[in-house]
Amino acid sequence: MGRAHEVRAASMAKTAAKKSKLYSRFGKELYIAAKSGVPDPDMNLSLRRKIAEAKQNQVPADVIKRAIDKAKGGSDESYNEARYEGFGPGNSTIIVDCLTDNTNRSYTEVKTCFNKCHGAKMANAGAVSFGYAAVGLFKFAYEDEEAMLDAMMEAEVDVEDLSVEDGVMTVRTAFNDFGKGQDAIEKLLPDIAFDVCEATLLPDEYVTLTEQEDIDAYHKLMDMLDDCDDVNKVYTNVVIEGE
Repeated sequence: MGRAHEVRAASMAKTAAKKSKLYSRFGKELYIAAKSGVPDPDMNLSLRRKIAEAKQNQVPADVIKRAIDKAKGGSDESYNEARYEGFGPGNSTIIVDCLTDNTNRSYTEVKTCFNKCHGAKMANAGAVSFGYAAVGLFKFAYEDEEAMLDAMMEAEVDVEDLSVEDGVMTVRTAFNDFGKGQDAIEKLLPDIAFDVCEATLLPDEYVTLTEQEDIDAYHKLMDMLDDCDDVNKVYTNVVIEGE
């Protein structure tokens, strides 16, 4: 079997680990959404949207069902949101959002990731986040800009940007209008299949890494953060040519 088999096995293991992390993340988010109201998507808009997002990310139906059933069962398990900010290689910036049942553990794990990577260090709250904008972001196959703008205006959605490239429309809305924006798009396009549908953070400016040492350190930091169970989402302003 030799080297080729080892490479394939390592690749498969990495893919499996990423899927496991994704399922764990959505399991927590679905559980929280179900616990925050009625654990029925027909009566809980937040849960319905989270289920749609999970399906978009190819989360299996049994993972979704287990999370909702867990909430129905009256589990007293609780998670807290924690945000950590830092600087990465090449003067880049990074925001790490955690969903955890132990904030001391999550802080220690995230700090360890930064400390072990060249050019990276933790920062105080607000030192990085001021350079990011919270927005609603949608990407999907559609080209009629006028019809989409009319639909958004009718729904009183604050559209910050709308563009079409190669048949794919990108719509950016005010963060607080994310839900209304999704509803407006789905009303106009009932069979819509989103490529992206999320409330997210976008950097005001990007940093392009060119030094190989910085690129390697950045990849190492992202891999280490990805291995942390408590880490839910990572936002960064890094651009690497060819990636």
